Amino acid sequence: MKSHPHTLLALALLSSLAFGVSAQSMTKAEYKVQEEKIEADGKVAKGACDSLAGQLKKVCVVDAKGVTKVAMADLEASYKPSVATRFEARKAKADAAYDLAREHCNEKTSNAKDVCVKEAKAAQTAAVADAKLQQKTTEANTTAAEKKMDARATATDDKNTADYKVALEKCDSFAGAPKTTCQETAKKTYGK
Repeated sequence: MKSHPHTLLALALLSSLAFGVSAQSMTKAEYKVQEEKIEADGKVAKGACDSLAGQLKKVCVVDAKGVTKVAMADLEASYKPSVATRFEARKAKADAAYDLAREHCNEKTSNAKDVCVKEAKAAQTAAVADAKLQQKTTEANTTAAEKKMDARATATDDKNTADYKVALEKCDSFAGAPKTTCQETAKKTYGK
C-alpha cells in the first residue's frame, strides 16, 4: 500500500492533538500552546507539499489546510465545550472532506468529474445534516432533562409539604412545651 506524505502528516498532526482534544478543561495558556502547535504543524504539512508537483501538490495542500482547520475546530470544541462548538467541529470535518474530495475530482474529466463533484457535495451535505441532527438531538435531550429535573423537584417539594402538614397535625395532640418541641422538630425535619 502506498502512503502519501500528506496523509502521514495529517495523521501526525491529529495525533499531536490527542492531549488538547481529550482535555476536560483547558486553560487559556494550554489553548494558546495547542493553537501554536497546530499552526506550526500546518505549516510543516504545507511545506512537505512543496516537494510534490501538479495535481498531487494541490491535493496535498488542500489536505494540509483541511487537517489544520479540523484541528483548530476540535481545539475550540475542547477549550469551550458546547453544543455549538461540537457542531462547528463536525462541520469543519465535513467541509475538509468535501474540499479534499473536490480536489480529487479535478483528476477526472467530463461526466466522471461531474459525478465526482456531485458525490462529494452529497457526502458533505449528509455529514452536515448529521451534525445538525446531533446538535438538535443534544439540545432536545438537555431540555427534556431540565424539565424532568424540575418536575422531580416540584414533586419532592409537594410530598415534603404534605408530610410536614401531617407532622404538624400529629403535634396538635400535644400541649405546651411538648407541642412546641414537636413543631420545631417537624420544621427541622421538613426544612420549613
